[in-house]
Amino acid sequence: MTPALPLALLGLVDAAFSGFRAYAGSDARIRKHRATARAALRGLAVGGVLLLAPALTAVLLLRTAPDRDRRYDTLAAGGLGYLLPLTVYAAAVLLSLAAYFALPFRASTLAMVAGLGPLTLLRPLAVAAACAGAAVNGGGWSALLVGAAAGGTVLCVEPVVHRRWYSGVR
Repeated sequence: MTPALPLALLGLVDAAFSGFRAYAGSDARIRKHRATARAALRGLAVGGVLLLAPALTAVLLLRTAPDRDRRYDTLAAGGLGYLLPLTVYAAAVLLSLAAYFALPFRASTLAMVAGLGPLTLLRPLAVAAACAGAAVNGGGWSALLVGAAAGGTVLCVEPVVHRRWYSGVR
């Protein structure tokens, strides 16, 4: 099994959330469902384009490898190592989101402050752990290169969306 599809889906979902975070707090209107959806779609679009970088890196590594089957197996092992820390992180985020939507107002606010806030700050560490997991799980330098490209792109989505659409003071 290749971990490319789950990793791509995680990257795109993260990009949509990054678009939302880039917009959050820039609009004081009460009803802003359309603007929130637009921000998430902007993040998804930017993330979709930026995530081409690790995909092209992996393709380039496969095309230039002397033994493509062995390189594919190495990248797949690295991808699984990359996926494990991100799955743990995504599960924590989903648990915090479920608490936010399911609990009463005060408890959901606590879930937001105690869960999603710190998890957002831990995102770069989760990406670093994923890169380490890619290298340690048997992926070696090639999986680390693809993982670093993927990690760099997902961490760039929010600043790019913010700078492009939401940097003006309102």
